[in-house]
Amino acid sequence: MDDSRWRPTQPWKLPFLAEADQVRALRRALRIHLEYWGLHELTDAAELCASELVANVIKHVGPETPSTLVASLGVARLRIEVHDPDARALPTLACASLDAEVGRGMALVDAMSDRWGVVLAGDHKVTWCEFRIDVARTERRHVLMPRLARAADVLSLYSVSGAMQQPLEQGRLSAVLAEEAAI
Repeated sequence: MDDSRWRPTQPWKLPFLAEADQVRALRRALRIHLEYWGLHELTDAAELCASELVANVIKHVGPETPSTLVASLGVARLRIEVHDPDARALPTLACASLDAEVGRGMALVDAMSDRWGVVLAGDHKVTWCEFRIDVARTERRHVLMPRLARAADVLSLYSVSGAMQQPLEQGRLSAVLAEEAAI
């Protein structure tokens, strides 16, 4: 297949409240979306990194922080982002002792992803990580079926339009997961 047809898609955004009991559902929603994009080989690493980025918000910014999980697919890369409103609490790589029970989150992100970073945007920050995509091996359903890709892009916009005004709650998360599973 001609790789020039490999195109970026509309970013997938999911607003949520940073709570420990939301992490499992966020991982599941991300997995469903990455599988739709045909990125089966990256789902485990992307889920782990997303979990660690969300855990960082819970621990260092605070529980119930309005946040957003974003996945975007570019040319030969997958980018996972977590947006939160505190530009002061910056993630760092820590050297945890062998018997430490905490402090390894960003080290895991560093080890599992190809690169990561933080973007400060005035009143909020974006912590991100990226994974290289092997375009020769990746199933490209969204490229092979352009009408389906357009429909998914529209559904993605529809699913977050009302959610952007109010953080994700337990009921809204269940609805989004059901919507993603139906796609």
